[in-house]
This record gives sequence, C-alpha cells and structure tokens, in this order.
Amino acid sequence: MATKIYIVYYSTWGHVATLAEEIKKGADSVPGVEATIWRVPETLPEGVLAKMHAAPVRQDHPVITAGQLAEADGVLFGTPTRFGMMAAQMKAFFDSTGGLWKEQALAGKPAGVFFATATQGGGQESTALTAVTQLAHHGMLFVPVGGTHGAGMLIMDEVKGGSAYGAGTFAGADGSRVPTGAELALAEHQGRYFAGIAKKLKSI
Repeated sequence: MATKIYIVYYSTWGHVATLAEEIKKGADSVPGVEATIWRVPETLPEGVLAKMHAAPVRQDHPVITAGQLAEADGVLFGTPTRFGMMAAQMKAFFDSTGGLWKEQALAGKPAGVFFATATQGGGQESTALTAVTQLAHHGMLFVPVGGTHGAGMLIMDEVKGGSAYGAGTFAGADGSRVPTGAELALAEHQGRYFAGIAKKLKSI
C-alpha cells in the first residue's frame, strides 16, 4: 500500500499554498508515496478577507476535517506567521483535534512544518518551535529538514526564507513578494526528504 502524505495548510495571500505545491512535487517523486494537499477551514468572514485582499481560495485543495488526519502516514503542516506563531486558522484546526488526542490516533506518525512570514525577523523559527508543542501533545514525531538540503541551506547572497525546521518564504509587508527559486527548491526537497522518512517508518 502507498505511503500517504497529507500536506495541510492555511494561506492568506497564497504563499503557503505555493510552498505546499512544491512540497507535493517532492513527495510525489518518491516511489510508493501518495501525497495530497488539503487546506484547513477558514474562520474569517468573506468581507474581512476582501478587505485584507486575500488570495482566492484554491478550490482544487479540499478542506480537511480533523478526523481525516488519522488516515495519513505522515503530515506536513503549513501556516503563515502571526506575531511569531501559527495563524489562528491553523490553531483553530489543531484545537479541533481533541478527539484524536484522546485516542492518541496520531501518535508515532511523522510530522513537519513549513511557513511564510511578512519580513525577515518576522518569526519563522518561533512559528516552527511553537508548532512543535501541538505535535508533541499528539505524540507525533517531528521531522525537521536539518541540513539535508546541502548548499541550498547556506545561500547568503539573497534574501531566503526557510531553515533547518522547514521550508519558508517571505511575503513582504504587503504580500507582494513571491517565493524565490531557492525557497521553492527547499520546499521540494522537504517534501522528498519527509516522504522518504515516512515511507521508512511505515515499513517498520
């Protein structure tokens, strides 16, 4: 049976959704892996989203329910940063997983994170670190990228999001910046690397 990887995200201006697509490419490149992209439910009214100039919802990415997480062999969670931690929409989704926590239905499953912030110093690493608390309570196994992307982790001649914790990008204060080639390459690598780990764990 295929190793099922779920890529679960929230995205306001489309940056995290773009990373999710690249992560899926990487995961799908691993033989025997089946990757699916999901988005978490929106919590803001349409009128508020319009004033924020939010990107159109990706209808090709279905909305996930908490219970569906248990179907996955591994999950990658993507979120924008809000004041140094995950967006409220993603936190609300985690808050809905109490039933899974009670049964420890996610315990032992590998999990990872990816993210977008407005600016450098906007909290990419703190978003990852605080997200780990959610995974820990579920007994999930945090799989960081580490330094496995090699020279791609060491680029210093351009602004680049992402870190040892996971893929990342900067949106710019007005959301106009788009993910760079280096950021997309790290996202694809994360998907491939994570899928390989999940496949190994499933075979045990």
